[in-house]
Amino acid sequence: MIKRKTRQVMCGNVAIGGDAQISIQSMTNTYTKDIKNTVAQILELESAGCEIVRVAITDTEDAKAIAKIKEQIHIPIISDIHFDYKLALECINSGVDKIRINPGNIGSIENVKKVVVAAKEKGIPIRIGVNSGSIEKEILAKYDGHVTAMGMVESALGHVKILEDLDFHDIVIAVKSSSVEMTTEAYKILSEKVDYPLHVGVTEAGTLIKGAVKSSIGIGSLLLNGIGDTIRVSLTDNPVEEIKIAKEILNSVGIRKFGINLVSCPTCGRCKINLVELTKKIEKELETINKDITVAVMGCAVNGPGEAREADIGIAGGVGEALLFKKGTIIKKIPEQDIVDTLITEIKAL
Repeated sequence: MIKRKTRQVMCGNVAIGGDAQISIQSMTNTYTKDIKNTVAQILELESAGCEIVRVAITDTEDAKAIAKIKEQIHIPIISDIHFDYKLALECINSGVDKIRINPGNIGSIENVKKVVVAAKEKGIPIRIGVNSGSIEKEILAKYDGHVTAMGMVESALGHVKILEDLDFHDIVIAVKSSSVEMTTEAYKILSEKVDYPLHVGVTEAGTLIKGAVKSSIGIGSLLLNGIGDTIRVSLTDNPVEEIKIAKEILNSVGIRKFGINLVSCPTCGRCKINLVELTKKIEKELETINKDITVAVMGCAVNGPGEAREADIGIAGGVGEALLFKKGTIIKKIPEQDIVDTLITEIKAL
């Protein structure tokens, strides 16, 4: 995999683009002006591994809350603003690290210039975010009223040109759709036209399982093609779940490593232990252990050690017991009631 070469911008202390690692984002679902609950959710996201967080700005009270929120969190914060340039200015004054606003939607060029001047002065990048539902009427008309990947790209480039004409280049771009196919096509087209860093995600992806699948296919396929500098999984669920899935995507495509790699078999009629519950318990225990190793939990001894030969350590179920193996070599037998404790102890000792 050859990563697309992009210019770099700074969102607070997190680099986006260039040779920086691909960062993980999420967005709060609290009312931003509710500082206590917003901070609590951001701290929870931080603990899960979130590296950049976005908040919705609907009025001046939300914008002014940014300063107090920043005092209590440890990751960069982005203001998500639509249409009102004054809210962008208020957020910049409040110390926000990045703003998400489409310059073509905030009125006159003079209004845009005010935002650009303020952002330049504070070194704040601007993310242009085009969704399939926000394309201008004239672009839709060009494609017979249909949303297309090319139309999304044209919309994004129109907003980019406004900023470039004002000599502003600290730009991040997103072109998202709820369609995986349209999203990936749009990003591929866009990546050939600009060298700005790209914020990648499938918007309105859905509930936990559907959203995880769509995001994994869309984001994962783009990353494997070298496209993407920062990612956000979009779920109708607790945003902490977005972080978990984002980390698994980065793990799965081999771009970043987060803790232990757990592999487990789907179980079958040969299995004589409660593999599903056992695996869930082991997975829970492994959440707090940060080691670059692979752990295998296999259902039976027929294929277990062989199939998981490359695992650093693992177990293979028997009748009321399990075999403990390391690198495919069987070490000892463990009674079923001791499997979790013994395996975790062995992992910690590695």
